[in-house]
Amino acid sequence: MLIQAIAGLQKEFVNIKIPTKKPRKKELTDKQKQSNREKSRVRVKCEHTISGVKRYNATTAIYRNRIKDLDDRLMLTAVGLWNFYLMVA
Repeated sequence: MLIQAIAGLQKEFVNIKIPTKKPRKKELTDKQKQSNREKSRVRVKCEHTISGVKRYNATTAIYRNRIKDLDDRLMLTAVGLWNFYLMVA
């Protein structure tokens, strides 16, 4: 079910790249394996960035404030802090 939803998103958006699944009772070609590795390298960088931003617990907690655009400002602040951390480290 999830794969079908992702496949639908892939048709709608150009920048979604889904790894090639191994066919039943067959193996992936070397070219497909290399393609999956390249997609994995990009995905891991994105996931590490998201987890770095989530280290600021304000971005992971339930948001209950009603001030307009405060959620966007909070996320921009957390992302800015994470980028600053990466520049300094």
